Amino acid sequence: MTKKNIAILGSTGSIGIQALDVIAAHPDKFRVEVLTARQNADLLIEQALKFRPNAVVIADESQYQAVKDVLFDKGIKVFAGARSMVEVAAWDNIDMVLAAIMGFAGLAPTLSAIEHGTPVALANKETLVVAGDIVMATARRKNVPVIPVDSEHAAIFQCLQGEAPNSVEKVILTASGGPFLGKKPNFLINVKKDHALQHPNWSMGAKITIDSATLMNKGLEMIEARWLFGLEPDQIEVVIHPQSIIHSLVQFVDGSLKAQMGLPDMKLPIQYAMGYPERLANDFPRFSFKNFPSLTFEQPDTKTFRNLAIAIEALRKGGNAACIMNAANEEVVHAFLKNRIGFLQMTEVIEETMVKVQHIETPTLHDYYESDTAAREHAAALINAIVI
Repeated sequence: MTKKNIAILGSTGSIGIQALDVIAAHPDKFRVEVLTARQNADLLIEQALKFRPNAVVIADESQYQAVKDVLFDKGIKVFAGARSMVEVAAWDNIDMVLAAIMGFAGLAPTLSAIEHGTPVALANKETLVVAGDIVMATARRKNVPVIPVDSEHAAIFQCLQGEAPNSVEKVILTASGGPFLGKKPNFLINVKKDHALQHPNWSMGAKITIDSATLMNKGLEMIEARWLFGLEPDQIEVVIHPQSIIHSLVQFVDGSLKAQMGLPDMKLPIQYAMGYPERLANDFPRFSFKNFPSLTFEQPDTKTFRNLAIAIEALRKGGNAACIMNAANEEVVHAFLKNRIGFLQMTEVIEETMVKVQHIETPTLHDYYESDTAAREHAAALINAIVI
C-alpha cells in the first residue's frame, strides 16, 4: 500500500478527530493533505500545527483571518467559505476524501470529489439520504469507489466482499436502541438533551447521538443502504441489538447469513475505509465472548419511536421525500439541542413538514437544493410557534 494523501472534510467533528488518531498511528500509510472545519477555528489550528497539511479551510469566513494569522507563516495555505470546501475536495494531489461534514452541507464537496474521480470514504450519510440516486450514479459514471464509514454500512460492505451482487436477499441493520430503549411516550415527553446525549455504547457527535435516541439515525441508514448497495426498500430491515457487537448482517439467497462483529469503536470502520483494500493492524481493544455471554435482539418499537416509521415511509415513497425529512430533522435536532423544542415534538414537526412541502417524484440536483430550503423554512416556522 502506497502512502495516501487524505483530505478530511470535517476534521474537528467526532469522525474527523478519530480519523486523525488513525492517521497518527499509521504515519507510513497516510498523510494529511487538507483539513476543513465549519467554525471550530481553535481546534482546526491545533490539528494543522500537529499534522502540517498543505491547506486548511474554515467555512466560517469571519474566522479566516484568525486562522491565517497563525498558519500562513507555517507554510499552510488557508481558505474560507463553503465554495472553498467544494474546490479543495477536487484537488489533484488528494488520494482519498474522508467526507465527515455533518448534514446536508456535505453533499456539494462530496459530489465535487466524486466528479473529480477521487475515492471517497463516506461518513456523511445525509449525502446519500438527500440525493443518493445522483451521487451513486455519478460514482458509477466516474468509476469512483464510495467506501462507507458508518459502522453498519462498513459491516455490510465487508460482508459483501467476494460475493456476487445478485446473491443478496436482504441486509439487516442493527441498532443499539439508544438511551431510551423500552421507554414509552409518557417518559419521553419529559426528556431533555442531557439525557438524550448519553448514548450507552458509542461516542459520537451531538447530532447523530440525538438521531440515535429518536431512531431517526437508523432510518437515515436504511436510506443510505438503499443507494450504497443498490437495494430495494423491502430488502432492508432493522433489528435492535443493545450490545452493539454485531454491526450488521447480510442474508443471501440461499438463506445463509454473514455478520461483521467487534467492539463499538468508530476508529475501526474509519481505518478500514481509509486503508481499503488493505486491512491494517492496530492495538484497539479486542472482543471477548467471556465479556458478552449473551447477545440479544428485538424488533424496533416504531409506534413509540415514530421517526423510524417516518424514514421507512420516505424510503418507500422515493423522490425528494427523504430530502425533505432530512432537512426538517436537522432543524428540529438543532432546536432540541438549544432547548427550544421537546423530544416528541421533533417528530411532530418532521411529519407536518413532509406533508406540506411539495413531493417531486424525479428530482434534479437543483430540486434537492430547493426542497432542502423549503423544508428548513417550514420546519423553522413550526419550531418558532412552539412554546415549551
